[in-house]
Amino acid sequence: MCQSLVDKVVQSEQLISIVEMDLLVLFEDWLEELETEVLNVLKKNASLDEKALARTLGLSNRGTAFLVSKLKRQGRL
Repeated sequence: MCQSLVDKVVQSEQLISIVEMDLLVLFEDWLEELETEVLNVLKKNASLDEKALARTLGLSNRGTAFLVSKLKRQGRL
C-alpha cells in the first residue's frame, strides 16, 4: 500500500512537471468517468472480455486493458 502511494506521488510529480494543473484536473476527471463507464458496462454484462468491452465503450484494446488493470489493482473490479 505504501509503495502504491509513493508511486502515485511520483507519477503526479512527473505529470505536474509537464502539464498545467488545470489540464491535469480535467484529465483525472475524464479518467474517473471512463472508470465509472467500465464498471457500469461490466455490471450489466460481466461476461464481456476486454476486446468486447473496448468495442462497447469505443476505446482501444490497449486503453481498455489499462483501465481494467487499474480497476483490478484498486480492488474496484
